[in-house]
Amino acid sequence: MSRRETMSSRERVRLALDHQETDRVPIAMVCSGINPPAYRALTDYLQRTRGLSVEAYLDPLIDIRGVAPQYIGPSLSEGEDIWSVRRKAVNYSYGDPDSSYDEIEFYPLAGVEDVDGLNAHRWPSVEWFDYSVIPERIASIQADGERCVIVANGNIFETSWYMRGFENMFMDMALNPELVHAIMGRVTDFYVPFFARVLEAGQGEIDLVFTADDLAGQQGPLMSRQMWETFIKPYHERMNAAIHNFDGVKVIYHTDGAVSSFVDGLIDMGIDILQALQFSAEGMDPADLKNRFGERLCFEGGVSVQTTLPFGTVDDVRNEVQHLISTLGRNGGYILGPSHAIQAGTPPENIVAAFDTARDFYPF
Repeated sequence: MSRRETMSSRERVRLALDHQETDRVPIAMVCSGINPPAYRALTDYLQRTRGLSVEAYLDPLIDIRGVAPQYIGPSLSEGEDIWSVRRKAVNYSYGDPDSSYDEIEFYPLAGVEDVDGLNAHRWPSVEWFDYSVIPERIASIQADGERCVIVANGNIFETSWYMRGFENMFMDMALNPELVHAIMGRVTDFYVPFFARVLEAGQGEIDLVFTADDLAGQQGPLMSRQMWETFIKPYHERMNAAIHNFDGVKVIYHTDGAVSSFVDGLIDMGIDILQALQFSAEGMDPADLKNRFGERLCFEGGVSVQTTLPFGTVDDVRNEVQHLISTLGRNGGYILGPSHAIQAGTPPENIVAAFDTARDFYPF
């Protein structure tokens, strides 16, 4: 196709997700960001080399923006979420108070022994949110140009094990399956009406719903295909079907790791876009994924935060970005972004090289 005139962000993303080529590849930072030390280094670099803030540099490039309702529910303690999971900051760099991750310190369902024990838990309600603020928040996003709007975060299995504990949840799959289904069912009972309320309030201006559940590690899946089919897939199918009741809304699904053997099942589960794309994991190859699934599935992410961005040269970054766009972006169907949060220690010139290349490279 010939190069198109400049598109709005929303038009660019919608056409890409309709497997059409666009003026440039859409760019996003879905389920990612720039960790504070890397952000500070990028701030210094952009100010020194271009006289720009990070916001002024990235804002024209990032095509997808998030929106959320206003929380109006019961007061939560410091580090507590709506599921009563509590987290605390764990520092990973001595001397830098901003260098930390929030790690779970309290699993509220860890001591539950059977389904009846779930009744004592305070389960969240969709009434804990004010959805009337959504149109105003979307209008604010669109004030400087039409963007693609996303709402998060339907991570059913992760929400469940955040409450129960990771090891407990896997033990339950073998020894107490009724409890697994009961927890997963209650979590899904929240997400289905929650997303419906958000999408209704969005009045057709929300394009994507972000869903997630990590299914694999670096070397392979965390569970068997049969376990996934039994304990996770049915709940996402239910949630995805409810989301697809809203015309034009697409499901983006995040999973890290070596997940290639699950992709056909994820498509069957009802996802539209596979997100993260950890190509340094076993068996994850962009050309293979595009060739096998590209007609039925779109992709987002892929620029490695494990290898290329932190440890490659500027040329390495440019080459990887160009390869991903040429491979995954053929005939549309690709949104470029980092494979996860950009980590501390990542050279700022590499970050800029990734976004500059995505903005300027057009191989079609």
